[in-house]
Amino acid sequence: MGRSRYLRAVHPGPDGGLDPEAPDALRECLVRVSERIGRPAVLVAMDDLSAIAVSRLAPVLTDRFRIPHQPDNLPARVADKAELSRLCARWDVPHPETVIPASGAEAAEATWRLGLPVIAKWSRPWLLPAGTGLRSTTLVHTTAEARGLYERSAEAGSRLLLQRFLPAGPDTDWFFHGAFARGGHPLLAGSGRKELSWPVRTGLTAVGRWLPDPAVEEAGLRLADRLGYQGILDLDFRRDERGCFRLVDFNPRPGAQFRLFTDDCGLDVVQAMYLDLTGQRVPEPVGGPGRIFVAENYALLAAVRGRSLPRRRAGSGSAPSGGTAPSGVAGGAAEAAGAAPEPLLPGGRRPEGRSDVPPAAAPRAAGPVRGRGAPGPGPSRPAPKGERGRTEPAWFAADDLGPFLAMLGAFLGRGLGKGARALRGVPRQGRRTARAVVRAPRQRAQPPEASRPAPPEASTEPDELVTR
Repeated sequence: MGRSRYLRAVHPGPDGGLDPEAPDALRECLVRVSERIGRPAVLVAMDDLSAIAVSRLAPVLTDRFRIPHQPDNLPARVADKAELSRLCARWDVPHPETVIPASGAEAAEATWRLGLPVIAKWSRPWLLPAGTGLRSTTLVHTTAEARGLYERSAEAGSRLLLQRFLPAGPDTDWFFHGAFARGGHPLLAGSGRKELSWPVRTGLTAVGRWLPDPAVEEAGLRLADRLGYQGILDLDFRRDERGCFRLVDFNPRPGAQFRLFTDDCGLDVVQAMYLDLTGQRVPEPVGGPGRIFVAENYALLAAVRGRSLPRRRAGSGSAPSGGTAPSGVAGGAAEAAGAAPEPLLPGGRRPEGRSDVPPAAAPRAAGPVRGRGAPGPGPSRPAPKGERGRTEPAWFAADDLGPFLAMLGAFLGRGLGKGARALRGVPRQGRRTARAVVRAPRQRAQPPEASRPAPPEASTEPDELVTR
């Protein structure tokens, strides 16, 4: 990280990186960090691998760090996509139809049963070795691709899952963020819609809006309650053709767009977690829905390749980092304290925008989830005409032009390079015609019904099938 108004000091990580199966190096590293800080500090894991490793080390670090209590190796269980499908089936949480094949033949047969194309996932993506070309999620178009992926299971280090493909659309991708105290009690939570993503329709949030939806919020709260979850979580949902929200991913840590869920006084899920872990009172959230998050670099790419940005944007906020998913383990110094009348963050500062007026005296807007007895939000809808939500830029191009210009140059250079490759080898006198031909859409001839390949024979061994 080159520059940040939120960063005071950086501590080097363990040599050789993180290994959740052998966490001794991380334990020694965190002990050294704790000794440098000199007092108990709040420890927040910022990616799945860190969350899993810190959870396993929590019993030996409780005197040095304030860590959310996660029972029974919970982060590893929910980050494991195979275990997540079982939890969804057990607790009646809608989830894409999933097959865990036991052979290459079963993988090929499952693709026909689910309907091509299908989504292929590795159950423990954090174990994927670098440099192999294996990706955590792949869109599979043929049975041969599915069989080939299964045959690389030993190399991937975990099982292959095949899921029914849920088509993406302008209103299909939603997410849920929440910070929870012990026993799954919500401190701050909310649902939002992904309006632009990069890569288009498949990647991280480039533009998102805090938009309450009762079905998404109820599913997130029910999962946290039944798991007894403490800490921050980020859930991804996709709406299917019948309008049902299906849980597609569970991240046991803050999501890349967590700053979207910031109330009118600057309280977000990380600050709420900090206050709870240091024994301070977490204020009631004030306002928030309608807020917009923009990762400026990815939003530009997504707007060019996909559709244009939402026109109704106003206001300006601040954010701690760029639009990419955060990584590593972040620690901030904080001594445990008794309940305080006013919440204090590191350095004795209050959440931005918060005055000495008690939060209960401020008017509340419907939307932020807090407690169990509050009435649920109304149906999801855009902000009423005339109302403008605050925009939360992920970083300001004007503050640091270097990364922005580098990204823009790479984007333009990629387009110029593609054009040069298209013209390479084309005779000069034929280039005008060649360009027109290159730009013309390709027409694929549809094979006659009789010539289409028949599905492979089904294996005699049953699949392990989890449906919802």
